[in-house]
Formats: sequence, C-alpha cells, structure tokens
Amino acid sequence: MNKEQQAPSFRSSLWAVAFSACLAVAGCKPADTTASTATAAQAHPDWLTKLIGELELEMPANPPARIYSYTYNGQQVYFLTGRCCDVPSKLYDAQGNVLCEPDGGITGRGDGRCTDFFEQRQNETIVWEDKRKS
Repeated sequence: MNKEQQAPSFRSSLWAVAFSACLAVAGCKPADTTASTATAAQAHPDWLTKLIGELELEMPANPPARIYSYTYNGQQVYFLTGRCCDVPSKLYDAQGNVLCEPDGGITGRGDGRCTDFFEQRQNETIVWEDKRKS
C-alpha cells in the first residue's frame, strides 16, 4: 500500500476514534442535580428547610452542624448536633417542636427530658451536613 492509499484509511480511523470519544464524553456528562436537589428539599418539612437555611446563614460551627433523622419512641424525630463547647443539641418532633436537648450544656447531659435518646434511637439517616470550613 502506498502513502496515498494509507492516508484516507488513517483519516477514517481518526474520525471514527474522535466520534467515539465524543459519544463517550456526551454519555458521561454529569447528571442534572437540580431535580434531585429539588426532590430532596421537597422531602423535608417546611420548618426543617427553614432551619437549614438559617444554619447556612450563620458562621460554620466547629464541629460542623449536622441534622439526622431517627425513629424515637415510635415517632420520626430530627436531631441537630450541638455546637462548640457547651451549646446543647436539639431534638425536634416531625412538626418542628423541640422535644428536648439530649446532650450539651454545662453538665454535658442536656436538659434531662430525654435521657434515653441515645440508647433508644433507631434508623439513623443524615438529613443535612454543613460542609463549609470553619
């Protein structure tokens, strides 16, 4: 085969590789996260979405703030971790009412209204985590 016959074959192969690469890149583009973010936000009660918004307006805590969902005493509850030092954590019911402060405070034992929370909680799911640097 002379150079004139090899050139079209080489060009065809090059185009085939380039076309395949384009298809591969197009197939690997990131998923649209707008829909999944909207779905996740809709899954939260309004009061919880508002609380998360308020936390995001504050300075980041150290350790970072987190909200977990649990089953406790047969109901769904939301646990906001305590902030630095003696700031107590908060446990909310599904309607956003504060049930208790399970830990933190001066004694580190919370307000004493749900002393069995850490032993009885079940079905842990992280709802939100502040990923900003403090």
